[in-house]
Amino acid sequence: MDVLNEALLWLNDPLNWTGPNGVVALAGAHLRVSFLAVLLAAVVALPLGVWLGHRGRGAVLGVLVANTTRALPTLALLTLLAASGLFGNTATVLACAVFAVPPLLSGAVTGLAEVDADVRDAARGVGMSPTRRLWVVELPLAVPQIAAGLRTGAVQVLATVPLAALVGGTSLGSIVVTGFGLQRYGQVVAGGLLVAALCLAVEGLLALAQRAVTPAGLRALARSERPGARARRSPVPVDAAAAAGSNGPRP
Repeated sequence: MDVLNEALLWLNDPLNWTGPNGVVALAGAHLRVSFLAVLLAAVVALPLGVWLGHRGRGAVLGVLVANTTRALPTLALLTLLAASGLFGNTATVLACAVFAVPPLLSGAVTGLAEVDADVRDAARGVGMSPTRRLWVVELPLAVPQIAAGLRTGAVQVLATVPLAALVGGTSLGSIVVTGFGLQRYGQVVAGGLLVAALCLAVEGLLALAQRAVTPAGLRALARSERPGARARRSPVPVDAAAAAGSNGPRP
């Protein structure tokens, strides 16, 4: 409880929120590094995932190869980059981009692969070219899965960026590392709470964005497939004999 009280006192101190090393400045740097890492991962993963999903061949192999990068700890990758001369936010962007590729790639591949074959055939039947089918039919239907992969990757990166402080980077992790160095464990807890709050806030915003970019027809379909909606929509079975007896002629 003493550590928690120290964390609350640290968070309630206005001096900790201002200045170049304050919470506001560090949170801004944290978001910039995260954005650049996700952007770099998206530039690599999304075109490849769309191509594999549309092509329909090699998708599983591509996802498996991408997922092998998850076996490489981000801290180990940061250490390797630092040993090669890359420090600070540059190393963090590269390491976190590698970490973000698998969910983005999986979301794109899954979204394209799950497009109904009948829909593809219908688009082909009306004379659409492969490129037009991809942009007009397949990608809009794959948007929810692509957005889900982007959302997962972004939140994972936000939670990983604090490691930047270990290689000279700037983020909310600097609060945690400084707290450990000074043995101020209340500050360590405060830094962890700030990172968690930032992740939850971005998760909520991205969930709203995912809903906004999902076509209205897909949202309606998702609502209709919920168990509660099916139960409300299904008619209540009625015993035909009882109904006939209650409505038929009485003796």
